[in-house]
Amino acid sequence: MNRYELFSPAGMTRIMRKHGFKNARSLGQNFLTDEGVIEAIIDGSGITEDDLVIEIGPGLGVLTAAAAESAGQVVAVEIDERLIPVLQDTLSYYDNIEIINADILKIDLCRLIEERQPAGKVRIIGNLPYYITTPILMKLLEDRVPAASFTVMMQKEVAERIMAEPGNRTYGALTAAVTYYCEVSAVADAPKEYFLPRPKVDSAVIRLDRREQPAVKPLSEKVFFETIRSGFGQRRKTLQNSITGTRGISKEEAGLVLDRAGVARNRRAETLHLEEFAAVADEIVRLKEIQPD
Repeated sequence: MNRYELFSPAGMTRIMRKHGFKNARSLGQNFLTDEGVIEAIIDGSGITEDDLVIEIGPGLGVLTAAAAESAGQVVAVEIDERLIPVLQDTLSYYDNIEIINADILKIDLCRLIEERQPAGKVRIIGNLPYYITTPILMKLLEDRVPAASFTVMMQKEVAERIMAEPGNRTYGALTAAVTYYCEVSAVADAPKEYFLPRPKVDSAVIRLDRREQPAVKPLSEKVFFETIRSGFGQRRKTLQNSITGTRGISKEEAGLVLDRAGVARNRRAETLHLEEFAAVADEIVRLKEIQPD
């Protein structure tokens, strides 16, 4: 069976009936049915015939099949064991797909990639479940998975938050974290009508290209991210109040840190660029005589 036989809500329904499969709401199983968005993900990811593609949550295998037609090898990681025989059926046409039944949050992707030693680059793609989008992204980034790019679909609201600029009300800790590690670009929109079953919200596809070096170079990455979390943890408060307590600093010390960093005490976290967060974090490191990373 190739992806053109798979492609259509009617075809997907037949496949699910054949295998007695019912979507699990707890796993956020909404299967993409629009060919244009599927092609946009493949084209937008920049996959070549030498590349290793890792897909997160292949579902029924439509995107998997499309990736297999462009990539050297595809590894599809699916948490729902009920979908493994379905995928073995729908993807039987291809000989360059490996299906793994595992939780993407628990699998060692760095080791998986090392064992396969791709000739080209590693590309990660997938339709991320809404309820664990942030944990998945942060795992990929914090574990420093050696992928050149991550082209992933998520709830449109989350995509907009990731792409937000400082000063925008949707700009937050997730924005700062992703921007620290990656350059971000929009790929495609995916209205809720493009899924089976239909979710309650629209989706969007974005591409994250890992930077060779992080966007800024703080003295301590740990303190840098602690400062960001503190700032956005109480985002309605001024920075002097919101960062108080970070590494045990008092309100008076928070004011001194901001003064030394050249950041006004009455500003709020959502107005700061990464360079300013780094400057604030560096002053905390100096004030508390923290050993740089």
